[in-house]
Amino acid sequence: MIKLYSYSNEKDTILNNLRNRQELGTYAHLESVKSILKDVKEKGDHALFEYTKKFDGYDLNKDNILVNGQEIEEAYSKVSADLLSTMRNAKENIRKFHEMQKQRTWIDVQEGRSLGQLINPIESVGVYVPGGTAAYPSSVLMNIIPARVAGVKNISMVTPPGKDGSLNPLCVVAAVEAGVDAIYKVGGAQAIGALCYGTESIKGVNKIVGPGNIYVALAKREVFGYVGIDMIAGPSEILVVADKSANPVYVAADMLSQAEHDPMAAAMLITDDESLALKVQKELEVQLSRLERNEITRKAIDNYGAIIVTDNIENAFMLANEAAPEHLELCVVNPFECLSKVKNAGAIFLGHNTPEPVGDYYAGPNHVLPTSGTARFFSPLSVDDFIKKSSIVYYTREQLLKSADEIIMFANTEGLTAHANAIKVRKKD
Repeated sequence: MIKLYSYSNEKDTILNNLRNRQELGTYAHLESVKSILKDVKEKGDHALFEYTKKFDGYDLNKDNILVNGQEIEEAYSKVSADLLSTMRNAKENIRKFHEMQKQRTWIDVQEGRSLGQLINPIESVGVYVPGGTAAYPSSVLMNIIPARVAGVKNISMVTPPGKDGSLNPLCVVAAVEAGVDAIYKVGGAQAIGALCYGTESIKGVNKIVGPGNIYVALAKREVFGYVGIDMIAGPSEILVVADKSANPVYVAADMLSQAEHDPMAAAMLITDDESLALKVQKELEVQLSRLERNEITRKAIDNYGAIIVTDNIENAFMLANEAAPEHLELCVVNPFECLSKVKNAGAIFLGHNTPEPVGDYYAGPNHVLPTSGTARFFSPLSVDDFIKKSSIVYYTREQLLKSADEIIMFANTEGLTAHANAIKVRKKD
């Protein structure tokens, strides 16, 4: 059964349990990842083919690594018309939301100088998509669409094949609908290496995004700097802040919607109403018994679930901000009035009729969100992740001369006399 805590007595315990859920693997994991990346860098396709045979049981080669038109047609044939229609509606919602995030190039023309910012899309992006039961077409849409909206010219997707070379048809269809340019049948750390360094079959990219297992996460961390990455994703989490107006059935259902993801997922309720806390505790047990993913969900609830009772709603928001959750639901009377109290959260869901799955699948905002408290300094995946900003500076000679002495003084103060000289030679001319 989920644990009940008192905010005033156990705040530190709650936060420690939340933040210490995930470590990025053992030394053995890291050494294995480094070895795989080194092999891919040095041996290219040969390493990709060997590791795919070893880990996925599929005989990969240069002729079957790229998903072809016939395979795409077969994938579409396996997706129902209703689901395809739903996927396309979700795609349009996601596209519209991300269109509103687009930035523009601007130049501020002043007397004697012009300053501005040039916006360009990243040239190429690789999207990692997990295989097997962890394959989610919604995540495919969330990763590819903002890249396409940003104007990325080349978007490649990598995903591990089954032993027969098959891929999840939903993910293939989602990728095509979102606008992918190429889909490759390769996964694991070796896929990250291929996207980073390039091989004979896979062209290297400038940035890698998308979730994966511990090997993928460590590989992304290792190649960061050589290429860009989005973030290192941890286990999912939901935090519900609720007052006496909340429906315990709704709150329990929303908590379980994230707990079913992973045995390390965290589902928490913070409320100033003890009666609600007790009702939710009982309701969780009722709903847990009906869930298909009962075993996974039970582990998450028992190990990382929490119901915290506070003295007032202000303390509830204080703790929520310290937790900086991936998903934050405000199940309160006036959620818009409480919005100003939120400082740290990946995505915020307002009111009693906006459960987290609305955002996961359909509303439009991105569901690739910062986890494990990183919402204190990270943001959701967005169009901004797929653009580069360059500063623009233009000075006339007259404006340069007006500022010359101050620039020279600043440079000399830092001991960078060549910097100062670049101004001096123009001043003398």
